[in-house]
Amino acid sequence: MEIRDYARQLRKWWWLIVIATILAGAAGFLIVRQQPAFYQTHTTLQIGSSILEDPNPAINVVYITQQLALTYAEISRRSEVRRATMEALGLEELPEYTVSPVPSTQLFEIAVTDTSPERAQAVANELANQLILQSPTNSEQEERARQEFINQQLDELETNITLTQTAIADKQEELKDLFSARQIAEAESEILELQTKLNDLQSNYAELLANSKRGAVNILTVIEPAQLPEKPIGPNNSVITLLAAFIGLTLSITAVLVVEYLDDSIKTPDDIARVIGLPTLAGIARIKSEEEREKLVTLAHPRSPVSEAYRVLRTGLQFSSVDDPDRTTLLITSANPTEGKSLTAANLAVVVAQAGHNVLLVDADLRRPRQHRIFDVNKNRGLTSFLLEFNLASREEETLNLLKQVIQPTSVPGLHVLTSGPIPPNPSELLGSAKMKASLATLAEHYDYVIIDSPPALAVTDAVVLSTQVDSVLLISDANRTRQAHLKQLIDQLREVNAHVIGVVLNRLSPRGDGYYYYYYYRNSYYLDKSEETEKQPSANGKANGSGLIRRKKKQVEP
Repeated sequence: MEIRDYARQLRKWWWLIVIATILAGAAGFLIVRQQPAFYQTHTTLQIGSSILEDPNPAINVVYITQQLALTYAEISRRSEVRRATMEALGLEELPEYTVSPVPSTQLFEIAVTDTSPERAQAVANELANQLILQSPTNSEQEERARQEFINQQLDELETNITLTQTAIADKQEELKDLFSARQIAEAESEILELQTKLNDLQSNYAELLANSKRGAVNILTVIEPAQLPEKPIGPNNSVITLLAAFIGLTLSITAVLVVEYLDDSIKTPDDIARVIGLPTLAGIARIKSEEEREKLVTLAHPRSPVSEAYRVLRTGLQFSSVDDPDRTTLLITSANPTEGKSLTAANLAVVVAQAGHNVLLVDADLRRPRQHRIFDVNKNRGLTSFLLEFNLASREEETLNLLKQVIQPTSVPGLHVLTSGPIPPNPSELLGSAKMKASLATLAEHYDYVIIDSPPALAVTDAVVLSTQVDSVLLISDANRTRQAHLKQLIDQLREVNAHVIGVVLNRLSPRGDGYYYYYYYRNSYYLDKSEETEKQPSANGKANGSGLIRRKKKQVEP
């Protein structure tokens, strides 16, 4: 399937796609409007001492704090922390929150989302507090006393270290003014003792510092408490509405393509050419009237686009026999019942007669005849009556007299109708008899065109039998209804008996259908205004003006 085929299918169902998209977008908008607004706030914690306080941070310390951040993120999701937070705030359930390390830093962040901005702020801060309580640097009284003692010792060590460093500096200055070897040795000995003392003080200071918050790695500090959020972060009405509309669009397009893929009905002339390799002679729009006389649209509405379509069909038939103008008998059939073959036969007979030809319309549907209702004539005597009374050994005059008794005139000049007559018990045998073949030959000698309406070919064998006795066969396909397999089966049956099939009529097209373009131009005002100009009477030499074909005039059977 080509891209234009997909485009054609989407163009056919554009109204469904538009409605589905609008409904999906509207549903998404209505749903999202009922949703409450969501607020989000963040608390940021730091592991270990701040790099602002440590002029020379060690690489291993930074690595350890990053690993600790991952650990604390997992701890925050455990039931103990959650339960403690709910008890502290008096909540039965915590709102949604996430805890995630800030990449390549000592920081990690607690983000809380809730419909209440106050509750979001309280939960974020309390989660941070509970994590601090779970860490070794919690704020219990003993720990506070211990830290105070350590801090005291650190202060004292800092003072002693400063004094020792000052004493060393003073001794080194005195050493510069000494000349005695003994005094120099004593001064150097004192400086060495002070240096040893300084090293001990610094070592003690480092050990105490490691046990204090200033030097500890596994400590938590809140560096940015949660703030009260002022603006909601969602839901985003525009984005959700567009997303819903896009989903509706996608689903509707998918549904259309699936339906079209599963639908194997005949829709366009391209389908007919692809399936059976025959041309489409005309596309006929759907006739909406329910009355039989109104369905004879070529009489009731001669200026309508449908009537013009039948005239196009007439021209197509005439050009199809341009190499053999003596092809007089035309059989019209379809694959299945109710595909419009009878109406097509009746309207085609009218427009051919209007072009100045002598036309006989034969209702050979001996199961469900219809032409007598369309033209409002009597069917008591018709084709079956003629076949029963006809004798193959009869003279031509007797045959003509018998035909005059069964053929009926119509309101259209040049058009006569041979109805079905009484319904026989054996239609196929009767239509396939030698009498039928001889009758068609006789009628062909006295009429320019003999148009035969037959039963659907796949339902009964009547049409296939008749196809061997006529000059041409015209198939009727109901757009969007006739299955491709049925049409192919029909053409296979006709080709098996060497029937001469000249083309197909795509019937009952809809303005929204795929084949509508085939007759769209009939709506042009030029054609509507000029449509009746083609209905001219034939000239004396037998040329039918507007018919597109010169045929010899035959003397018709006068009933």
